[in-house]
Amino acid sequence: MPKQAHVSDRLPAPAGPYSQVVELNGLVFTAGFGPQDPQTGEVPEGVAAQTEAVLRNLSLALDVVGLTLADVMKTTVHLSDLSLFAEFNEVYARVVPAPYPVRTTVGSQLAGILVEIDAVAMRDPGA
Repeated sequence: MPKQAHVSDRLPAPAGPYSQVVELNGLVFTAGFGPQDPQTGEVPEGVAAQTEAVLRNLSLALDVVGLTLADVMKTTVHLSDLSLFAEFNEVYARVVPAPYPVRTTVGSQLAGILVEIDAVAMRDPGA
């Protein structure tokens, strides 16, 4: 199967020339999603609310290809300040189902947001 790019108006619009979701041979890669509301562009306040919004956007991105957070194998998390980690991690642990994907968390200079997450997911080869 050739590489397929997926776009949805249910997701925040890309801020540049990139795909929201790309799939190849059962592997699904998402763009990094921030906490922007897909319809209004509004950003909630605080790391807990932003983490919930980011994971909601990530769930919507996976839904475009019929997957869920349970299908995620790896996430990369960008936090504007690593001192926010404990509060972020509490929400992540509550929303993302176990067994948890592998994860890398880094401090990043994010523009106007506190959290961004991208993911790699995989289709169940037996499905």
